Amino acid sequence: MQKFKDLAYQRPDKEELVREFTDCIQQFSSAGSFEQAHEAFLRWHSFADRMISMYVIAYIRNTVNMKDEFYNNEIEFFNETLPQLTPLQKQWGEAVVKSPFRPRLEELYGSHYFQSKEIEDRLLNDAIIEPSIEENNISTEYSKTAATCATEFRGETCNFYGLLRHMQSTDRDERKEAFESWAALYERVSGQIEEQYGKLVKLRCQIAKALGFDSYIDYIYLARGRYDYGAKEVAEFREAVRKYITPVCDKMYREQAQRLGVDKLRYYDESLVFPDGNATPIGSPEELVAKARAMYADLSPETKEFFDFMTEHELFDLVTRENKHLGGYCTSLPEYKAPFIFSNFNGTSADVDVLTHEAGHAFEFYYASRQLPLSDLADSTSEICEIHSMSMEFFAYPYMDSFFGDKADRYRYAHFTEALKTIPYLVCVDEFQHRVFENPDATPADWRKFWREIEQKYMPWRDYDGNEFLESGAFWMQKQHIFLYPFYYIDYALAQMGAFSLFRRRVENDGAWEHYLRLCSIGGKYGYTETLNRAGIPVPLSDEIVRSTAEFAEKQAEVLKARL
Repeated sequence: MQKFKDLAYQRPDKEELVREFTDCIQQFSSAGSFEQAHEAFLRWHSFADRMISMYVIAYIRNTVNMKDEFYNNEIEFFNETLPQLTPLQKQWGEAVVKSPFRPRLEELYGSHYFQSKEIEDRLLNDAIIEPSIEENNISTEYSKTAATCATEFRGETCNFYGLLRHMQSTDRDERKEAFESWAALYERVSGQIEEQYGKLVKLRCQIAKALGFDSYIDYIYLARGRYDYGAKEVAEFREAVRKYITPVCDKMYREQAQRLGVDKLRYYDESLVFPDGNATPIGSPEELVAKARAMYADLSPETKEFFDFMTEHELFDLVTRENKHLGGYCTSLPEYKAPFIFSNFNGTSADVDVLTHEAGHAFEFYYASRQLPLSDLADSTSEICEIHSMSMEFFAYPYMDSFFGDKADRYRYAHFTEALKTIPYLVCVDEFQHRVFENPDATPADWRKFWREIEQKYMPWRDYDGNEFLESGAFWMQKQHIFLYPFYYIDYALAQMGAFSLFRRRVENDGAWEHYLRLCSIGGKYGYTETLNRAGIPVPLSDEIVRSTAEFAEKQAEVLKARL
C-alpha cells in the first residue's frame, strides 16, 4: 500500500457499478454449486470494497478541506449515486437470504450476517431513494455551515474547536469570554442550523413512513443494528443513569467547584478540573504521534504492528486548519484493510485522547480485518465499536507519563472522572432525539424546551451564567451527531459501561487485555448480546449493572484522586 496522500482516486463509473453488481447477482442466483455461489459472493464483496474505498478517500479529502471544489463535487456524486444503488443492494440481500447455499455460507461467515441481510431487505425500497439523496445533501450542507464558522478571539481566528482551548484557560475571565464567543458563533447560525435540522426530521420521518414503520424511532433502531433491545430498554437504562450515575457526577462537580475556589460551577468552569490548569500534552503533533508509536510498541505485539502500519502509510490528519471539518473520526478503506484517523488537535489533553480513542477504533479494524474473511464482518454496531475505543483510553494509562510528564496523575484522574461525567450528557442527547421524533411536528422553540427539560433532569449542575441563548435550550444544536448520525449517541454510554468493565478487570488483574483482544477479533460476526457474552463483558442494560458500575467508578475515582 502507498501512503494515503499518494493513493489514486478515481470516481466510480455509475454504469459499471450497475453492470458489475447486476452480474454478481445473476452469477450468485444461477449458481449450480456452492463453489460457483461462493465465487460470486466474494466477487460482490471485493467490488463493493473497491467502491467504498473510493468513497472514503473522497470523504477524507473533502473533510480535510471543505472548500476543495473537486472533492465537494465527488461527495455530491456519491450522495446522488449511492442511494440509487438501493434496488441492487436489495436484490443482492434477497438472493443471499434465499440461497440454497445459505447454510454453508453461514458456516463460513456466521448467521448474524444473514440476519442483517434480512433486516436490510426490509429497510431498502425504491421509495426512499429520493428522500435519502436529499437527506445526504442537507447533511453535507450542515457540515459546511459548521465547518466554515469562525470568529476573531484575542487576535486569533478560531472555529468552534479553536475556542475550546481557551475555555480550559486558568483565567476565568478568558474562559467566560471564550464561552460567550462560542455561544455567539452558534447563535449566529442557529436559524440556519434549525432550518436544516427541521428538513432532516421531515425527511427521516418520510423515509420511515415509506418503509411501513409507525415512527422513525422504530426504523432507526433496526437501521442501527439494534436487534437485541429497543427503545423501552434504552429508556430504562437512561433512568438507571439518572438514579445511580447522575448523583455521583453531581458530587464530583461540587468537589470541582471547591477545588477551583468558585461559589458555583458555570458551564465554562466544567472542563477546568484543576485551578492551575489541566494536564496538557508535551510536544508537537509529530512528537505526540512518535510517543504514541512507542506506547503501542510496548503495549503488545499486535498494537505495535498496527501503529507502525499507520505511521508508515501516513494514515492520519490531526492538525486543525481553516475550512477543515469539525471533530474527529476514524474510518477505513476496506480494499487496503487500512484505517484512517482524522482530528483537530487543539493543544489540550483531547489530542492524546485522539491517539487512544480513535486509535482504538483503528486497531480493531486493522486487527479484525486480518482475522475475519470479509471486511463487512470487521466492523460491528456502534455500541460495540465504542468499547474498542474507550477501552484503549484506559489501557493507555500506564504510558501517560510520557505524554504529560509530572502531570500524568492529573490527566488520569480528569480523564477517568470525565468518562463517568459524560454519561448523563450522552443520555440527554438520546432522550432529546426520542422526544423530537415522538413529536415530529414540533417547532425549533419546542426543541429548545425539550432540551432544557431533559438537561435539568440528568445534569442538574449545568449553569450557563445567564446566557440567554443557551438558557433557552439551544445547547442541543452543537452536537453534530444529531444532524449527521441520528440516534448514534446512546451507543457511547452503553460502550462506556463496557469499557469500565474491562478497566475493572485490569484493576483486578483479571485478564483485561485478553478479553479486549477477544472482543476485537469478533468484529461484527455476532450480535450485541452474543458479542459481549463471548468477550466476558456484562450487558449494561440492567439496573444492577449500572448501579454496580457507578459504585466501582466512584471508588476508583477516589483511588486516582489520592495519587494527586
